[in-house]
Amino acid sequence: MEFEDYILILRKRWWIIVLAVVLTAGSSLIFGALQHPSYTSTAEIIIEPARADWGLAQSAKMLLRTYMTVADSYTWAQAVIDALQLPMTPEELRSNAHFAAEDDRMVIKLEVEAYDGDLANDIARTWADLLVQWRDQQNQKQRKEDRVYATLRDLPRYSQSWPPSAKVLLAAGLVFGLVVAGAVIFFLEWLEAGIVNTPQDLERQLNLTVVGAIPAAD
Repeated sequence: MEFEDYILILRKRWWIIVLAVVLTAGSSLIFGALQHPSYTSTAEIIIEPARADWGLAQSAKMLLRTYMTVADSYTWAQAVIDALQLPMTPEELRSNAHFAAEDDRMVIKLEVEAYDGDLANDIARTWADLLVQWRDQQNQKQRKEDRVYATLRDLPRYSQSWPPSAKVLLAAGLVFGLVVAGAVIFFLEWLEAGIVNTPQDLERQLNLTVVGAIPAAD
């Protein structure tokens, strides 16, 4: 197809594009408005050796995932539930908490999801405090120069994780609308590919010049 053919198709089918974009963009915004907002609170616990020794630093880096595994347990989840009097089971709480060990920064990252942002902050802070207290207890068994400390970097802060912002939903709706419109237009053009409506259609299909036509009867 030549460029002029695409222009003709757009002039003939423009209303399909507009209708599809309006419907999908409006639906995405309505979908977002009906969703219950969810929030994610993030806490970072810094793991720091007592002295700037390469061997101790490497040991602490190797044990970083072990510390994370200890924290991400049903026992600690139950301790958080008991401290905050949460109406849930350890399994439910663990499913909403995600740990990650970042050895390049010597940080254990904790993300907690909840429908209440303040509650997510409370859970993340309580869980992080348990890790700090556990390291303090373990350090009592070590010499001062061999200790590894855990420190909460900042107070946890939450941000809305679901639904996405209205701009993101609108952009997704626009893109999806264009895809749907393109598919519909392609299908309609395919159905009409063998139908001759004008002399120009005949010339394109047969590669011949139309020199005359029989006028339509009244």
